[in-house]
Amino acid sequence: MKDRSSEGLWAWRQPENHNHMIELQEAAPAASADGAIELAFFGGSAFRITTPAGLTLMLDPWRNPPWGTWDWYLYDFPATQVDVALSTHAHFDHDGLHQLSANVILDRLIGTYSFADVTITGIADKHVSDSRHNAYDWAEMTRRLTHVGTTPPDNWRSFDNCLLIVEVAGLRILHWGDNRPNPPERVWEQLGQIDILLLPVDGSQHVLSYEQADAIAERLKARLIVPHHYGIWDVTTRGSTLLPPDSWVNARADAIWAETGAMRLDPAFVKAQAGRVFCFGEKVAFDKPALKALPKGA
Repeated sequence: MKDRSSEGLWAWRQPENHNHMIELQEAAPAASADGAIELAFFGGSAFRITTPAGLTLMLDPWRNPPWGTWDWYLYDFPATQVDVALSTHAHFDHDGLHQLSANVILDRLIGTYSFADVTITGIADKHVSDSRHNAYDWAEMTRRLTHVGTTPPDNWRSFDNCLLIVEVAGLRILHWGDNRPNPPERVWEQLGQIDILLLPVDGSQHVLSYEQADAIAERLKARLIVPHHYGIWDVTTRGSTLLPPDSWVNARADAIWAETGAMRLDPAFVKAQAGRVFCFGEKVAFDKPALKALPKGA
């Protein structure tokens, strides 16, 4: 018989359990505008949100390309336990859900999930498929060098994208994923006004051009804009072609650079902002592995 131990989901191998979800289920905490959230950055497009009730969400954990011929990251995603794991779309730098120990997995959520003090809404749209603003025009290269369809409406599933709105503590947090900059009007109407916008911005303008990023933030009236999907010298490889977001961030005089990879955000502070950039830079919420190789025999 065939060995199938490495096939499919592997939660059956995890020693953890969902007791924390049972506790929250029994306590039935109501959604409230009171209490701060914690926003933690894990590099790439990965963020952990901790709600006032203590529910933890991980959005877009990354992994290296599954075909194994080259790496995008210098190491594997850190072992992390969360209550709810989510992914915006089926690309390796966003869909490493199997690397987490998660009580609930919401892959490419379309519709609404509510539990404890959080409501998450997924809105179906499409991935960026026009990358002419990027030096390498990777979308055109994908079309020329592979059979993958990138252009809607006939795109492959990997070029779908689900915009994720997390409503917690009176805040509306939007993870843009790698969504196209020009979704239909019905999508804009569903998105509404956003308090914290997690937006892919990097120096290579890989997903969005700077102009597109600015227009999205303005259209959503975002109070805080948090860049992601950028290069970090000791997280991403040079082959990723990603660059730091510094030039875009530093163009804003009131930009905030996070002091640590996990920051407490009070709703009153967030509500008082108007289009302010909040960037984690090289700070991440895990201990980075030592990259310097020991001499042979050491």
